[in-house]
Amino acid sequence: MSRRVFELLSLFVGAAFALFFVIVVLPPALESGDIVGAFAAGFVNPFAAGYSLDTILCGVILIIWILYERSQLGVRHGLWVIPLIFIPGVATAFGIYLVLRLRTGPVQQQ
Repeated sequence: MSRRVFELLSLFVGAAFALFFVIVVLPPALESGDIVGAFAAGFVNPFAAGYSLDTILCGVILIIWILYERSQLGVRHGLWVIPLIFIPGVATAFGIYLVLRLRTGPVQQQ
């Protein structure tokens, strides 16, 4: 797979999730006004709880990864991705971070 195809696929999947979020998740959350309830709805049964916790922990790992690469490898601009982990979600943030990381040039091992 070429780098260009990798970047386009990463951005496409991230954008697809963001679009899904805006169309499916955001309207009911805004309509109810209950953000805590919307978050809690991700834990309504054991299966949803498993997927929700997996996603939350993947977001935490992505934050740790971004902070590590910033301090140890000199990857710049990763902090801009962290808010995207929360809205719209990890899929969007992860795809953008991978492309951002590739475009910042070679990382320096310190």
